[in-house]
Amino acid sequence: MNYIIEYVNKIESGEIVTSKRVAKVYNELKDRIEHPTGRYIFDEESALRPIKFIESFCRHSKGDKARQLIELELFQKAYIQALFGFVDADTGLRQYRESLLLVARKCGKSTLLSAIALYMLLADNETGAEIYSIATKREQAYIVFESTLNMIKQDPHLSSVLKKRKTDIYCDFNMSKFQPLSSDSNTLDGLNSHLVIIDEVHAIKSRGTYEVMKQSLSSRDQPLLIMISTAGTVRESIFDDTYEYATKVADGIYQDETFLPIIYELDDPEEYLDPDNWMKANPALGTIKKHSYIEQQLDRAKNNPVDLRGILVKDFNVRGSETGTWLDFSQINNEKTFDLSSFQNYYAIGGMDLSSNVDLTCATVLIFNPDDNTKYVHQHYWIPEDSKKIRTAEERSLLEKWEERGLLTFTQGNLINYSLLTRWFLDIVNVYNINLPYIYYDRYSASHLVLELEREGFNMVPTAQGVKTLSLPMQTLGADLAGKRVNYNNNPILKWCLTNTAVKEDINGNIQPKKTSNPSRRIDGTASLLDAYVGLLERYEEIKNLQPSNVQ
Repeated sequence: MNYIIEYVNKIESGEIVTSKRVAKVYNELKDRIEHPTGRYIFDEESALRPIKFIESFCRHSKGDKARQLIELELFQKAYIQALFGFVDADTGLRQYRESLLLVARKCGKSTLLSAIALYMLLADNETGAEIYSIATKREQAYIVFESTLNMIKQDPHLSSVLKKRKTDIYCDFNMSKFQPLSSDSNTLDGLNSHLVIIDEVHAIKSRGTYEVMKQSLSSRDQPLLIMISTAGTVRESIFDDTYEYATKVADGIYQDETFLPIIYELDDPEEYLDPDNWMKANPALGTIKKHSYIEQQLDRAKNNPVDLRGILVKDFNVRGSETGTWLDFSQINNEKTFDLSSFQNYYAIGGMDLSSNVDLTCATVLIFNPDDNTKYVHQHYWIPEDSKKIRTAEERSLLEKWEERGLLTFTQGNLINYSLLTRWFLDIVNVYNINLPYIYYDRYSASHLVLELEREGFNMVPTAQGVKTLSLPMQTLGADLAGKRVNYNNNPILKWCLTNTAVKEDINGNIQPKKTSNPSRRIDGTASLLDAYVGLLERYEEIKNLQPSNVQ
């Protein structure tokens, strides 16, 4: 039985509604089954074997189906067949070694992962298999482990060969084990994994966890790393990196024969308003997950709109930002890019936010193009090298990633050499031939830098940081971001800063930015951009009339 073809046929007939990316991936798999070419072929026996194992030995342990054998949903069977059915024509080894399964909550993910773990522990013909469930906290990792343990207890065949030890499940006849681990465990190094399950990858803070676990698979012939998650609210995390990579593989931008992206999500955030689209993120809707559950969640959100953010993230896989932040991620996110060299002879507004040895220092150039009503934002960031010593591993990982991309510079010592900002602004003028008549800055900034920039011919404009000055620019920036009128070259640091920005409001409804309660979340990119926005609003007509498209 070929469940991939059955799944695609039901998608095409409209019986099953799914996301564009899921439909595209499975359509391509179906085409490869029907018209095999290249190194990998579809082996139906290999594809069916784990399904037969699961439906013969694995039982539910909760709810009204407790103690009953699992009958896998069609979407689960299609996923399993995709993972296990495509093999190398010469060696018979599996094609896929890594997968992201993005699926909304309450769609049976723990049961599915537990069953796959049991199969690879017992029936994947791997002696000494090491199976690990990884999560931020051991309690989360234990969910899949406990589900697996309950399956074992309910089946005499499984319980006869698998034993619970102090920290793992052990199989004596093939010397294999299954163990839950937290991402901050000191025992992640030195593993020899056959299967790694990273549960709720959106909550994993350090990319190092992913790298260590991926490396642990290197000595196996056909290992598997499965990451499963909802969209989450922590941005610039390993989830965002993995999600963006997975979407590019699904969209055909990246070619990676060993990575399987199955991304159940809304194609547009507003689709949550139409119940016909709910299945796009909830493939188990109507069977494992009830329509009434989502209806109740959305009804509650009508009385408390703040709850809507969480529902969109958890039930519809719309990437979000943390509760209490200024804007939601869907408003902030803009993946459009531009080439700064295409703006020769344009006029721009500068902005800058200086820092202590803890925060980021940021310089901004804001170019307004009256032809398309878009604001183009170019930024660079600096931070002292010595500040690494006081940062968490998560923060260091982010900073080093941004440095590798040329978006951030580490400066020697424990203080920023602010002359670097002067050189950066001079390059904007002299290298890119962009006119920069005004630079707006926090009036409490370093006076010697202001004097240095003035000596270089820049008109420096001090900017108060209270609600009186920032409220209208912040409201305008928010509207422009939501309207996708701000092209910030997909800069991940600015995107991160924007998702970290909260709002301080006075009794008259005026607003200004503030940090969230999380001390590691910086907003310096937002502050620098807001200073430039102050200048844009003050000089709007002047700059508009100077732009090349408006010069007679």
